[in-house]
Amino acid sequence: MTQGAGNGNGSSVPQGTQSHGDNLPTPPLHTKLDIQRIPEDAGGGDATQNAATIILTPTSLNLTNTTQNVAANNAGSGNGSGLPTPGGVHGDEYKGPQWWRYLVRHWVNTSEHVALLAIFLGLWAMAWVLLPDFSEPQTVIMRIAFLFVGAQISGILVTFIHLPDMLGMLFFGVLYTNLGFANFQGYQRFELFLREMALINIMLLAGLGLDGDAFKRLWFMILRLTLLPTIVEVAVIAGLAYLTLSMPWLWGIALGLVITAVSPNVVVTVMLKLKEDRLGLNSGIHTLIYAMTTCNDVVAIFMFGVIISVIFSTTSLTQQVLQGPIGIGIGLVFGYLYGTMLQYLPSRNATYANGLRFVLTILGGTIAVMGSRVIGYTSAGALGCVTTAFIARIGWRREESKLTPQQLQAQQIASVPKRLDLLWKFLKPVSFALIGKEINFNVLEGHVIGYGALLVLVGSLFRLAFAYLSTYGGNLSRKERAYITISGFPKATVQAALGPVALDLARAATTANNDQLALASNVLIISVLAIIFTAPLGAILMLRLAPHWLKHGDAVEAVDSPTTPTPTATGQVSAFKRT
Repeated sequence: MTQGAGNGNGSSVPQGTQSHGDNLPTPPLHTKLDIQRIPEDAGGGDATQNAATIILTPTSLNLTNTTQNVAANNAGSGNGSGLPTPGGVHGDEYKGPQWWRYLVRHWVNTSEHVALLAIFLGLWAMAWVLLPDFSEPQTVIMRIAFLFVGAQISGILVTFIHLPDMLGMLFFGVLYTNLGFANFQGYQRFELFLREMALINIMLLAGLGLDGDAFKRLWFMILRLTLLPTIVEVAVIAGLAYLTLSMPWLWGIALGLVITAVSPNVVVTVMLKLKEDRLGLNSGIHTLIYAMTTCNDVVAIFMFGVIISVIFSTTSLTQQVLQGPIGIGIGLVFGYLYGTMLQYLPSRNATYANGLRFVLTILGGTIAVMGSRVIGYTSAGALGCVTTAFIARIGWRREESKLTPQQLQAQQIASVPKRLDLLWKFLKPVSFALIGKEINFNVLEGHVIGYGALLVLVGSLFRLAFAYLSTYGGNLSRKERAYITISGFPKATVQAALGPVALDLARAATTANNDQLALASNVLIISVLAIIFTAPLGAILMLRLAPHWLKHGDAVEAVDSPTTPTPTATGQVSAFKRT
């Protein structure tokens, strides 16, 4: 990376060149011109000379969307979002209505929600023409659609008071069912399908997020942060559930596995904000938190599948004991074979390679989850889904290492993880609205809410304590270890996906079991409590404490790990990237 110094007229030239008379050397290919403004009082130098610094950055170190680069370069234009305002007027100078100024400043994010609304209106118009009997507002299918649209709008509204959008989606689902609009009789299988698609999306993203290189470097600390807090939290919740709610041990363990999963949605959102603020980039903290979150979710989802398959199994005790090992074998074999196929089919040189890979990946995850339920080994579904994505990603990364920087940038813009992120924008309101829909105030029991809140609180405290102990052994400071600890506190995404699973299975049983229905309902209610209590508090703590507990670093995370500190060249890219 070449950095220049300012000259007397406020412009800058690379070091080693003259500012008068000489021609500037031709910049190398694949570079990007960034202008970083320096405060006038920085270093005590002349304000004019320190006006700007030109940095030539290889694009391979900054593989972002071109639109985002433009927005970043225009960030100082006065509109707060990097977007040009109408007529070239800065946002602060524009004298239009306040709501319009806000919309202009935040159009990058707002436009996505507006686009989703436009898609819904377009589909509704088509349905009104082609299927008028199913598109009238009073029909069940339209009530389901309004639930998701209302959840999306509610999610946008709660962000104005600085709360996670998922809370607005969940609360809208609760409101919808208590107003009497959530009677979707005859569409239970459709609800189940939507929930499973949300879970499949989460597991595929988890598998794609696993990074073998990062795990090799940080394997011992990742293992400690994944297993020790998880085991302790599950054990505490299972014990308290047995004592307070009289839940059988297997049901208590299933509840603990639902609660212990960390929300990737909250964590990734916060970590992206910290990356913009350049906090914690040089200590390997981002790498460690991403890996810990992914591994924690994989373990929780897989073990939950094992326990649930045993709970609802109608076979002999021997077959129930063998459920777990057989499910592991089926999931690993299917995931390896299907993931290997995705490495070669389609060819990376195909015109629509990324689109076809995305469709085949979704299809593979769907076959794994739904097929495992058909054959009676539900634990195989989660593992097969994660393994498929992980094996496929190994081959795709090997191909990416052979690409030029321009090809790699184009590849990442339309990659499978990016498309899964887009799919999650549709499935996110589905997931949270459907779990909120199950909370009916008329049938809630006060002691379940009270003891459920106690379970979440005590389990989280034990998790935080043992997570902090798990961070010892590296070169991190106490504040950095504490920050890694609280990153495992937010619960939301996985709870919304796993919370209703037991209830769906209990309802689908051939013989109705009122005890199982009651226990499954308790699991769902406590999952909702975990989301309400931990998601906003965890996000607020991570954002507010980061400036005080984390150090400012370079724009690119260094390769150094928290456990094996080694000096590296400035600007080297971390071996672990969240995709």
